[in-house]
Amino acid sequence: MSKHTKHIHEVETRVQLAKQNMDCTYRLAYHIMAPVNWMNDPNGLIQWNGEYHVFYQFHPDSPTWGPMHWGHVKSKDLVHWERVPVALAPSEWYDEGGCFSGSAVNDNGVLTLIYTGNVWMNEEQTELKQYQCIATSKDGIHFEKDEANPVLAEPPFDCQGHIRDPKVWKRGDNWYMVLGTREGNNGKVVLYKSKDLRHWEYVNIMAESDGSLGYMWECPDVFHLNGKDILLFSPQGIEPDGDRFQNLHQTGYVVGTLNDETGKLVHGAFEELDKGFDFYAAQTFEDENGRRILFGWMDMWESFMPTQAHGWAGALTIPRLLELADDEKLLMKPVPELQLLREEHVRVESISVNDGTYTLPVKGDRLELLVRFSLADFQGNAFGVKVRCAEDGSEETVFRYDVKDALVTFDRNRSGKGEGGIRRAILDKQEDIVTFHVFIDRSSVELFVNNGRLVMTGRVYPSETSQGIELFAEGGKLTVLSVEAWTLKDIWGERV
Repeated sequence: MSKHTKHIHEVETRVQLAKQNMDCTYRLAYHIMAPVNWMNDPNGLIQWNGEYHVFYQFHPDSPTWGPMHWGHVKSKDLVHWERVPVALAPSEWYDEGGCFSGSAVNDNGVLTLIYTGNVWMNEEQTELKQYQCIATSKDGIHFEKDEANPVLAEPPFDCQGHIRDPKVWKRGDNWYMVLGTREGNNGKVVLYKSKDLRHWEYVNIMAESDGSLGYMWECPDVFHLNGKDILLFSPQGIEPDGDRFQNLHQTGYVVGTLNDETGKLVHGAFEELDKGFDFYAAQTFEDENGRRILFGWMDMWESFMPTQAHGWAGALTIPRLLELADDEKLLMKPVPELQLLREEHVRVESISVNDGTYTLPVKGDRLELLVRFSLADFQGNAFGVKVRCAEDGSEETVFRYDVKDALVTFDRNRSGKGEGGIRRAILDKQEDIVTFHVFIDRSSVELFVNNGRLVMTGRVYPSETSQGIELFAEGGKLTVLSVEAWTLKDIWGERV
C-alpha cells in the first residue's frame, strides 16, 4: 500500500467518525457539499467514461480552512450525486501543506488530476512554495501520485511563491496549462505547453493586471465559446467601485483572442460573472455534448458562516450552462437536468399587484420559482419577489427591480443569522418582460434574471419556519404574467 493510499484510508475513517457528530442545521438539499467539515473551490471538473466527476477542496478535520484534500463526488445526470472516497491527501514532501486546486483531463483513457502541491516555509504560514503535480486513476475512484512529481517546480519569475491552480486542456497535439500567479502587486496568468503532461515549456504571460485588477489572480480557466477565447479567473485585491467589486474577492472574465504561438490573450474589459455575495473560484468543463458547464464555490472568504457551529461549511453552486451572447456577455443558466429535481408544481397566471404585496399559495425552503413580470403598463417605481418570508414579517430575502435605472437589488439585511448586506447590478439589456428564476435551498438562494443575463448568488440563514413567498409592487399596479413553483427533491437524505 502506497503512503498516499494509507493516508486516504485514514482520512475516510476520520470522516465517518465526524459524520456521527455533525448537526445538519441549514444543510442543503440538492447542492454538492462535503460529507463533514470544510469545503471550498471546485476542482477537476470532467465527464469521464459517461459520468460527471466533481472534486473540491476539502478539510476533513475541521469546519475551517486547513490542510487541503480533494473531496470527490460523481453523477450520471449532474443532479443526483454519489460520494466516493477522497481522491487526494497531503502525503509527500511536495504537497505536505495541502493539495491545492487544479483540474482534470482524460489522457488516453486515464483520468488525470493536475493540482498544486503546497509547502509552507515557516510556522506562521506566511511564506510558501508551490509545485504542480499529477495523480492518475484507471477506475475513476482511486488515485496514485505520479513518480515524476513535481512536474513543474520553478516559476518563470519571482512570484513570492504564489503560482497555483493549474487548468489544463488539449488543442491539437499539445497540452496547455494556465496558472494563476503574481509579480509584485499585479496578478497574472501564465501559459505553459507540453506533449506528455510531465515536461512543461513556459510560453508567456497570457494576461495580467494593469494595476487595477488585483495583486493575485487565482483559479484561471481558458475556454472557447462562440468564436472567442474566454479567460475566467478570480482576482484578489480589486478595490470596490460603486456597486462593483463589493465582495472581498471577485470572480469574472475577459473575452478575446488567444494566440497559441505567442501565448498572449488580446482581450476586452474585466466583467464580474455573478453579482451576488457568495461566488468564488468558479471552474468550467466541456461535457460530451459540447456544453460548457460551470460550478462555483458558494461562499466567500472571511464571511461569517453560521454552519461552522454545526460542524460544516461550504457548498458549490448548482451546475450552470455558459453561453456567450453576440455582444460578448457571458450568460449563466441553470442546466436543464435540474428539472429532474422537480416534485409538486403550482402555476398561477395574470396576477395583479396594486402598490403592495401579494402572498403566493406556495411555501417552502427548497423551491424553484419562475416569475414573469410585465413592464408594458407598469407606471410604478419598482417590483420584485420576497422569499423565505416569516409569517410575522421578521425575516425576508428580497429581490427587487427598479424600473428607472434597470437596477436589480439583492437585499439580505433581514435574511436571518448570517451576514446582511445589499448587492446591486444593472440589467444591461432591457425587455418588456423581466423574468426572475430563483433556486432556494435552505441556506442558499440563486437568482437568474432574463435567462442568465444577470445572476446573483448568496447564502442566507433564516429560521426553518420562514418559508413564505411574496410578490410586491411599489408606486403602481403591476401585472405578473405567471408564476411557476416546484418543490425540489432532497438528494442527500438525512445526512449529507
